[in-house]
Amino acid sequence: MTARIVVIEDDPSVAELVTLYLRNADFIVEHARTASEARKAMGDVKPALVVLDLGLPDADGLELFREIRSHADTPVLALTARAEDVQKIEALEQGMDDYLTKPFNPKELVARVRAVLRRVAGMPGGGRTLEVGNVRVDPARHEVFVAERAVTLRAKEFELLEAFCRQPGIVLTRDRLLEDVWGFAYPGETRTVDVHVKQLRDKLSGADAKIETVWGVGYKLVAPG
Repeated sequence: MTARIVVIEDDPSVAELVTLYLRNADFIVEHARTASEARKAMGDVKPALVVLDLGLPDADGLELFREIRSHADTPVLALTARAEDVQKIEALEQGMDDYLTKPFNPKELVARVRAVLRRVAGMPGGGRTLEVGNVRVDPARHEVFVAERAVTLRAKEFELLEAFCRQPGIVLTRDRLLEDVWGFAYPGETRTVDVHVKQLRDKLSGADAKIETVWGVGYKLVAPG
């Protein structure tokens, strides 16, 4: 079934560009110019993904994002002119699935949309259970346990943990993690990895396997003992 995407963007030229490329990629696209129109577009049928401009005329984009997430765990990709790092970090810390700053390459937008949808659906292959210490990851079921405690992770957090568990003790650079988990190389955006590693560490409280920082390089998952 073709995925339905809601594009929330008040700039007509940007909206037209995004809609054109997503439709050419075989997505069903609905366009909303305001937060009010977006609520109506998402009211009846949950979209597979939302492309959200953070600078809307009738609402703050982050507030609308929180509203969307209060009803459903719909993946959201932020599309905005706000280039400041603080805005990016705030969006990511609140659980935004991805982030693109205007001006953008529409082909990159399509690639990132596809990457987010792949992560949400679960990555194909490599379905065996992974265990490092008392951390157990089941890729097929998208489940994580610390000892016998179930841990709920967001899509990026899960993929980060899976990447670490597949190569315990191996240092993974930030650039490598960006490519493997986000599905696209983000020049200069390695802070994204740092934010999500911090969130993952917080959620893995009680785990005897630890994500260690290798300063100036990246991270590695260290098994106990």
